[in-house]
Amino acid sequence: MKGLKKKRRIQIIALAFVALAGSTALIGYAMRDGINFFRSPTQVVEAPPPDTEVFRIGGLVEKGSLVRGQGETVTFRVTDTNATVPVSFTGVLPDLFAEDAGMVGTGRLVGGVFEASEILAKHDETYMPKEVVDALKEQGVFQHGEDRPQG
Repeated sequence: MKGLKKKRRIQIIALAFVALAGSTALIGYAMRDGINFFRSPTQVVEAPPPDTEVFRIGGLVEKGSLVRGQGETVTFRVTDTNATVPVSFTGVLPDLFAEDAGMVGTGRLVGGVFEASEILAKHDETYMPKEVVDALKEQGVFQHGEDRPQG
């Protein structure tokens, strides 16, 4: 009888391990498209990602670059003051989207143009996305007060 209990216990532990490994694999598989890496314009220019990769780009909307096309298409350039990437977006921009303001976009780089599927803008005068602040600090051009809380 003791041998049977020990055998059953080992089977349950093995089954639990297989179930845990299987659920971990399924979670990883489900999240593979949900992870978007952040890149600054300099990183995009230096090492362009493949056309199929969805990523986030952030920086400042370059002054004088905002062009509203026909319909809902908008083009502009995003910069970290070191490099500039052209952006194309079809949709409604956030109310606080403006030139010389921080933004983060999600999309793909196609033919040298970032085709954004989503655009996020700062929500007040003092906020800038953490990724944008970090990228600007890396370039040595961060202009807002260093002591203000970000993101």
